[in-house]
Amino acid sequence: MDIKAFKMDGLGNDFLIVDRRKKSISIKKEKIIELGKSDSIGFDQLIFIDEIDNVTPSYNPITIYNSDGEKVEACGNGSRCVAKILCDQEKKEEAVIVTSNRILKAQKISENSIRIEMGEPIFEWKKIPLSKDINHKKINIKIDDFELKDGFAINVGNPHIVFFVDDCFKYDLKKLGPLIENYELFPEKINVTFAQIKDSSNILVNVWERGAGLTKACGTAACATGVVAFEKKLSGNNTNIHFKEGILNIKYNNVISMAGPVSNIKEIEIKL
Repeated sequence: MDIKAFKMDGLGNDFLIVDRRKKSISIKKEKIIELGKSDSIGFDQLIFIDEIDNVTPSYNPITIYNSDGEKVEACGNGSRCVAKILCDQEKKEEAVIVTSNRILKAQKISENSIRIEMGEPIFEWKKIPLSKDINHKKINIKIDDFELKDGFAINVGNPHIVFFVDDCFKYDLKKLGPLIENYELFPEKINVTFAQIKDSSNILVNVWERGAGLTKACGTAACATGVVAFEKKLSGNNTNIHFKEGILNIKYNNVISMAGPVSNIKEIEIKL
């Protein structure tokens, strides 16, 4: 079966988006993994735009899978890309997207710039989740002879841990990322960010994404970093998070707001 899909990215964070509002489409885990490889279509996440509930016709539900074929709760850049598709299709400036655990309000700022409200961060250890009741603001992780200190765990729709370091790119995340992601303290695994303060409004990041690996950008990691920096009094509540291919702006006032560029929409066909 051939189906039409969209290919988009936000700062190099790469997505395959499939609209199944009018046609039932299912892709098995093995096929997701195959399609996600760089020698195939290649993506960090596969996102389905699902059938609208008649009770809330303005709400657009989505289902998200990482490139390892596992379903996940949130994808900030992917949600912004979906918002761009919906706004363009409906000729509107706003869209409401529903994930498995949040309602996200998005606004089209310009032709290729989307701001989205990501909801409130979660700090309770059981809901991050952690496997035991410890101080989520000061997590030390020892891997072999290497120890990381003062990691800050948080949930922004999905679980993250953020380490502030002097140089975020001196750490080998291809090696450390999967070890931290699968560390015993994180029962649902975790996204990993190494962050570096440039000044009170600008932060560099290097991100290992749960289930996707080393990524050029990650919207929820930007959200987590902005909140953690504010909570640690390292920045204000309006920060620019710098990735390799651009910037996401994070505003935090109980609710997290994220803004940044998305790519043009490319229509493709895939074989199932």
